[in-house]
Amino acid sequence: MNSIASASVAQRPSRFGYLMGLYGTNYWQLTRLFGPRALAIGRYRSQGKVGLPLVVDVLERAPFTTELRLSYELVDELTGQPDPSAHVRLYSDARLAEVTACYFGSRLDDVLGRSAPASTVFRHRLQMNAFFGKWLDYLEQCGHSRFGLEPYTVEIG
Repeated sequence: MNSIASASVAQRPSRFGYLMGLYGTNYWQLTRLFGPRALAIGRYRSQGKVGLPLVVDVLERAPFTTELRLSYELVDELTGQPDPSAHVRLYSDARLAEVTACYFGSRLDDVLGRSAPASTVFRHRLQMNAFFGKWLDYLEQCGHSRFGLEPYTVEIG
């Protein structure tokens, strides 16, 4: 192999490096868009300028992690849960955002089974996180932002 070919191979990120890059990009994009570390545990709504209202649920908070769910105000008739939705874990110390599930009940075990090969699990994580980055781009284009987030109140009656 000549030196030019070996240099181009060495500069290409590994699949794992690419996934970590997605996690980092998603963290900064999510932080810029919604500022989740500044939100208290609870439910927030963004009307945006175009399209469907977005619901941001801050589910859990620990010193270095925040668990979120982003979804539209649509409900799956079978499960009664938000659809579509993305569950995201933010690691503030590492500055990473990992999508742990897309759609209610679709944890990796539910989607792939308990004994899925590592390559299948990896490919699924790659797809979920690539989808999430594109969805964040779309949400920004629709006018969703931290400045449009309001505490979510459900009117009964």
